[in-house]
Amino acid sequence: MLLNKELQDKIVGLLVENGLADAGLVKKTYNEVAKTGQPILAVLRSKNVATDDCIQHATAVVVGSPYIDLRNIRFDKDKLLKIPQDVAQRSKVVPLDEQNGQLVVAVLDTSNIQRMDYLSTLVKMPIKAMMTSEAGVQNALAQYMADLKDVNKVAKQEEAQKSAADASNAQTITQDSPISKALSSILDYAAKSKASDIHIEPLEHDLVIRMRIDGVLRQTMKLPKSIEAALVSRIKIMAKLKIDEHRIPQDGQFAVIVNGNTIDLRIATSPVVWGEQVVIRLLDKSGTSMDVEKMGMTGRALEDVTQGISKPNGMILTSGPTGSGKSTTLYALIKRIKDESINIVTLEDPVEYKMDGVNQIQINVDAGLTFASGLRSILRQDPDVVMVGEIRDGETANLAVQAALTGHLVFSTLHTNSAAGIMPRLLDMGIEPFLIASTLNTVIGQRLVRRVAERRETYQSSEMETNMIKGVVGGLLPQSQGEVPEVSEKRGYGSLPVANSKSFTLVKGIASEEAPNGYKGRAGLYETISVDDDIQKLIVARATSGDIMRVAKMKGAITMRQDGMLKALTGMTTIEEVNRVASDLA
Repeated sequence: MLLNKELQDKIVGLLVENGLADAGLVKKTYNEVAKTGQPILAVLRSKNVATDDCIQHATAVVVGSPYIDLRNIRFDKDKLLKIPQDVAQRSKVVPLDEQNGQLVVAVLDTSNIQRMDYLSTLVKMPIKAMMTSEAGVQNALAQYMADLKDVNKVAKQEEAQKSAADASNAQTITQDSPISKALSSILDYAAKSKASDIHIEPLEHDLVIRMRIDGVLRQTMKLPKSIEAALVSRIKIMAKLKIDEHRIPQDGQFAVIVNGNTIDLRIATSPVVWGEQVVIRLLDKSGTSMDVEKMGMTGRALEDVTQGISKPNGMILTSGPTGSGKSTTLYALIKRIKDESINIVTLEDPVEYKMDGVNQIQINVDAGLTFASGLRSILRQDPDVVMVGEIRDGETANLAVQAALTGHLVFSTLHTNSAAGIMPRLLDMGIEPFLIASTLNTVIGQRLVRRVAERRETYQSSEMETNMIKGVVGGLLPQSQGEVPEVSEKRGYGSLPVANSKSFTLVKGIASEEAPNGYKGRAGLYETISVDDDIQKLIVARATSGDIMRVAKMKGAITMRQDGMLKALTGMTTIEEVNRVASDLA
């Protein structure tokens, strides 16, 4: 877009005013362009003083053009095909939708009248143009190539190939076969949708594909039953599993590259009534934050954990159901303490995220390498920090306790419902209470909730919601206007409403293509217990988890349910999400 100096200066001013470009660097850039005569915006881009997206958005504001961010949008293939792929790539234009007899498109330059006239003639309807960025256009153009809707088409091709192969009694699966393309499209869609799991489930007459996105399973598509055998076989081949074994479960793994990112896939197959089910877990290292603060840990929980990992020995244990982010929390804590001066060794099944500077060992039960045998071995390898992926039995638990007693810092996970449930669980595994009391530093309980999308709206809580919020966190809220309670001041929740409010302001996401249910991403709900003298006495006395949690709350601990309600009041998530994952907790 050709812009005169006055307009460019306005755009630069808008960037500086909104904190999108550093004023000092902008001034320095102006001094340089005064000598060279180059356009200021081009130089700001080339020197990364401001991003292309920010410059494009500011330009749209100054010239009065509507702007749309397309960087993370998943497009409907039918809409994309309103403009041929070659034209879209050549003109850098993205068709969006039809409104009032016009085709809405996103382009880099809305002032190019000739291009708009050409597009209007091509699609035989008026064009309404919106401005977007180069990254947004590239995201859309990439989706011309592969889309999940193509899977039905290649499924039909596979059926045709199967019929032909049956006729010649020589069916094969090749890298270029339709079934391979179908699998590639499924994996590509899952990766772009940030799915954590893919479920391939055979029914009597169909093959259903479901994906877990932000912790919730959704049916993505339904395929012909006839391609089940070929699709499952293709996955088994890639995961190096036995393709002729259908009677027992099998586990494997392989990796794929999507948009330049390597995604590790864990495969689990199992026989079911109507065939063979396959569950694929996607481990995308590029999309996972290894920072406990960004994951949602704050205030008292963060303080307890920081104190626990700062000690030279002892155990830090995290608990929660499958898929609650326990392993990710451990990786984040390991990353926090990682240093060239200490030797960190991990035992994992499987190794989910590979970390530089950490010696990671993959469990291999068939070869005799279990958590227990591996832990015995690595204690002879001069470790300072040991991470055990999961304590599953009394032998592993006993070895972990012995490691903590002999000067090692031990990280691990347990399957319990709450942080307080960890202590009774260790007792149940046969560990002496005095050993538990003397080795535990910090215990963590956690769940994952969906975050409210950026596009959101506020509403006032109903009477039932208001009473529920007061019942759970009423004692943690300020009792009068202007009061700053300890929970806000010291525990990182920021501004909170007054406890005796008639209703509370809550948020909900606005559904969009990018966030179909009004949610995008996930955050953790945490409860932590720092094991001090009083908690140690309870452990030695074999107290119940309820007794331990009551004492911890008297000392300022916040439960997962309370953490969730406070995060709903600050707009991170919704009451519905908190109830979905933590309704069984106090």
